This record gives sequence, structure tokens and C-alpha cells, in this order.
Amino acid sequence: MQEEELLLGLGASGWVAVAFVIFVIAAIKPVVSKVGGMLDDKSAAIGAQLKEAEALREEAQAALANFQRLQRDALKEAEDIVAHAKEEAARIRKDAKEHLKESLKRREAQAAEKIARAEVQALQDIRNQTVELAMAATGHLLAEKMSAEVNDKIIKSAVADLPDRLQ
Repeated sequence: MQEEELLLGLGASGWVAVAFVIFVIAAIKPVVSKVGGMLDDKSAAIGAQLKEAEALREEAQAALANFQRLQRDALKEAEDIVAHAKEEAARIRKDAKEHLKESLKRREAQAAEKIARAEVQALQDIRNQTVELAMAATGHLLAEKMSAEVNDKIIKSAVADLPDRLQ
């Protein structure tokens, strides 16, 4: 076998190996840089999506907190409305009872007044009928018992008293 010449301590097969490694590095470098760039782009896109997802999560949490606050406020308002409605119903019930009592008293007083007027009217009617009956009976008795000359005297006396009575 022959001895190979060494250049920088490497023989021909060593230099072929070095050239192959340089070739492979040169050939792989654009692929690796392209893959690295794609990975960097993908990493940046994923980072942006993560930031967007974080922003959406924070927005959703804020919306949830706002919804919960609105729900608490609405519940409080509903409780206030119910309490006010109960108070109003109690006040209306109390007013209605008082109004009913006053109305019943007023009607009772009106009924008592009507009864009293009816009694007075009935007594007046009885008196009037009694007077009419007495007058009729008296007229009848006088007509039967009185003579024409007594009748003439009574009429003349009544006519003479008329001017005094009209004054």
C-alpha cells in the first residue's frame, strides 16, 4: 500500500469527509433556516393566539363579573320592588278598611236619619189624618146639630176677624 499525503494532518478520505460534512451543512442550512423560520412564524402565530386567547379570557371574566353584578343588582331591585309592593298593598288594605268603616258609618247615619225622617213624616201624616178626621167629624156633627142662624153668626164673625188675622 502506498502512503497517502497528508494535508493539514488529513488524508484524501479525511478531506472527502470534511467536504461531505460542509456539503451536508451547506445543503441542510437553508432547509434548517426555512424550518426554523417556519417554526419561528408558527411560534409567533401561537404566541399571538395565546395573547388573543388571554385577552378574550380576561374580557370573558370581565363580562362574567359585569353579568354577576347586574344579576345581583337586578335581584336587589326585584327584592326592593316586592318589598315596596307589599308595603303598598298593606297601605291600600288599611286605607280600604278605613274607607269601608267610614262608609258604613256614613250609611248607618244616613239610614238612621232616613228612619227618623220617616218617623217624623209618619207622625205628621197621622196628625194630619187625625186633624182631617176630627175636622170631618166636627163638620158632620156641626152640620147635624147647628141651626141656620148659628151658622150665619159664625160666618159673620169669621169674616169680621179676617182682617185681623191677615195682618
